[in-house]
Amino acid sequence: MKVSFPVPPAVAFDYLADPHHRPEWQSSLDRVEDVDGEPRVGQTWVDVTRPRLRPAMETTELDRPHRWTETGTWRGISATLTLVFTETAAGCDVEPTMVLRGRGVLAPVARVLGLAAPYAVRSDLRHAAGRLAP
Repeated sequence: MKVSFPVPPAVAFDYLADPHHRPEWQSSLDRVEDVDGEPRVGQTWVDVTRPRLRPAMETTELDRPHRWTETGTWRGISATLTLVFTETAAGCDVEPTMVLRGRGVLAPVARVLGLAAPYAVRSDLRHAAGRLAP
C-alpha cells in the first residue's frame, strides 16, 4: 500500500502532518476546525467531513520525518492512521496503516468501513503526492 512521493520525506511529512493541508488532499474532508497550534504530539483539531460528521482528531505520534500517527473518534467509532516515511532515490515512500474500531452496535459498521478504508487512504495519499509534484 506504499505511495511514492516525488519529494524528500521531510517535505511529505510536513505537508501530511499539518491538519491545515488536509482538505487539499483528503477526499472526504470539507474543512478542518479548531486546530490547536502546530503539529506535535497532542495537537487536536476537528475534521468536518462532506457528510458533516465531525470526528475529534489528535496527533498521537510524531517522529519527523519518519512516522506520524493520528487518532480520530466519532461517537462509538475510532480510527487510527499511521504513516511511515521511507527515503527513496526519487523522494520517499509513504506507507499507511489504518485501524478502525467500533463499540456496541457500531462494531460491525467499523469492520465494514475498515475493509474500504485502506483503498480510500491510498487514493488520498496519491492525490497528496500529485499536489507535491514539481
